[in-house]
Amino acid sequence: MIDEQVKLHDRFSAEIKVSFGARKKLKLNDFAFNIWLFVPNSLDINRFNYSKKDFYRDLRSNIRLITPVYLLRNIVWAENSPFIYLEKAFRKITSQPTRTNSEEYEYQIKMFLSILKSSLRDEVNHMNSAKADDLNYLVSNYIKNVKCIFEKYRDLYPIINVPNIEPGLIDYYRYGEEFMCNVIEKYSFLLMRGIKGADKELFENYKAAILSMVNEIIEFKKSRGYQVVESEQKNISSDFVHRLGLLKKYAESHLYLNIKKRRDGVLTEQFLYSIAAGISMIFATIIAFSVQKQFGSFTMPLFVALVVSYMLKDRIKELARYYFAHKMSSKYFDHKIAMNINDTDIGWAKESMDFIQDSKIPKEIIKLRNRSAIIDATYKTDSEKIILYRMHMHIDREKLNSTSPYFFSGVNSIIRLNTSHFLRNMDNPEFTLYFPDDQAGYQTIKGKKLYYLNLIIQKQNETQNEFRHYRLVLNRDGIERIESD
Repeated sequence: MIDEQVKLHDRFSAEIKVSFGARKKLKLNDFAFNIWLFVPNSLDINRFNYSKKDFYRDLRSNIRLITPVYLLRNIVWAENSPFIYLEKAFRKITSQPTRTNSEEYEYQIKMFLSILKSSLRDEVNHMNSAKADDLNYLVSNYIKNVKCIFEKYRDLYPIINVPNIEPGLIDYYRYGEEFMCNVIEKYSFLLMRGIKGADKELFENYKAAILSMVNEIIEFKKSRGYQVVESEQKNISSDFVHRLGLLKKYAESHLYLNIKKRRDGVLTEQFLYSIAAGISMIFATIIAFSVQKQFGSFTMPLFVALVVSYMLKDRIKELARYYFAHKMSSKYFDHKIAMNINDTDIGWAKESMDFIQDSKIPKEIIKLRNRSAIIDATYKTDSEKIILYRMHMHIDREKLNSTSPYFFSGVNSIIRLNTSHFLRNMDNPEFTLYFPDDQAGYQTIKGKKLYYLNLIIQKQNETQNEFRHYRLVLNRDGIERIESD
């Protein structure tokens, strides 16, 4: 199963998060994910001034494991609770502080933090879209579960507060403690914001209870020397944001796969190029032997024939190389990416980018693009340039299962597309419009000059073949918004 989320990452970048869910009972899982990017002709983006190198410079891609799904209450009460793995790792490191046990201890802290963050996000999103009648018990359970998680993690500290544990290992615990406080604080504020936006009266009912818990967290952070945000402290905010980023990277670093990227089809390419060289050499040799047989050795005709055959040999070689390269581009990808975690190869991914012609686009894509009549009338021969980005994902379910006691449903490919290249030839972002006025004769207002990049996404596996249409709305100042059908 493939799912995608497209959102604005920053002023100039769109983020496409693609989830590849591997089936539990299928050993080898294969997925195809394609993006057709329709670029207005006025932006002057084409194969001659926007190369593959430019595209991959604008495209940043990370591959990571999908965080195991836990309800907030199951983090505390479930039979496979992260706290079971945490306590086991904590006790093991105190009895045998080996390198292997140290790595497992740190890994379990990071897994707990990732699961907690994901669960808090899902729980808060659910409450912010819930009915008003359900909020009372939902908020009460949220506060109860969060407090219990907070206390259970703190209760682990006495286990490692022993003489044979190095200060560096204690630091791992403290990083987890600080990150836990930060995410609880963040999502509790997001919960309050969501309730307040939906119903101010409900917000007043729940504000005190949520704030009481948040204030407890903040006071605890102060007692531990962790940074907090307060209204009278203005200079700390930038340091705090930087610290948040570092802790987030630390907490999620174990989910990112070790990847090795290389060109796809290198051996085949070299083999075909060798054939091209052989064909040209055969041609030159046949000419040389034929002329030598006809006119003899050390004659002027042989000399001329050798020069001509040498000239043609190089041209034949280059033409054959071009032919084979063109044939390879349709069968091979630009890059092949080996995916590894804990010294286990769990699969690979391939990616490729090409400009393609309208005639080669599937009918389903053309229908979803749904060009307006005025676009086709204005640009009859070449209305848009079309970039096709292809990704093929291969996941070995058995090897993925062997990497952790947790169940990972698959991997996420997080793609960030920077649009700066597309903005260079845009007009000024504002356009003057006129309308009549009885006294002054006319007045003016400013209209926005917008451009539309259409994205058609195709998701394919053995049980799925789905399409989705998105539009990036841009002007010279960056991305205005992202629309979807």
